Amino acid sequence: MGQWGRSYRYVGPIELKAAVRPGDGGRRIGSAGDFGGWIVERSAAELAEPFTFVVGTDGALRLAPRRSEHVACAGGGRVLGAGEISFMREADGWTVSEVSNQSTGYCPDITSWAEVARALDAAGLRRPSGFTHEVVFRRCSECQEHNIVREDDFVCVFCGSDLPAAWNVDPAT
Repeated sequence: MGQWGRSYRYVGPIELKAAVRPGDGGRRIGSAGDFGGWIVERSAAELAEPFTFVVGTDGALRLAPRRSEHVACAGGGRVLGAGEISFMREADGWTVSEVSNQSTGYCPDITSWAEVARALDAAGLRRPSGFTHEVVFRRCSECQEHNIVREDDFVCVFCGSDLPAAWNVDPAT
């Protein structure tokens, strides 16, 4: 991946990826101008909810309405990061008020923050120093189910086996 970090392939339900059509994908936000053009098209109701986002393998932020699937926002491709994001208008511009790696389709590690931060910086957005809500994903080595680790309890909710300490959701990466 050259200058970029780990990329994530889609690991969610195959029918959601199969529904992605050419031309699907979130709005590419590669600069402050791109973001400015996109944000003025949003309604107050849209701005009241978080948006779906991915960081493509080109390093650019892509945004879509909240109820969009991450795989559709990514046009079916691999991502450097994915989650949900909210924006807040301040006197001198827009800032990221909340951002998470919550994407059960890609299950990105919390280390994806570096790529998300880089994409937000390129879009001219002030941002927090890390995810405001971190989601820890693990795949159970015994039953192969994907888990969200809650309160540092690394135990599979499906079969009760211990979950690994390190990210392992996609064995192909």
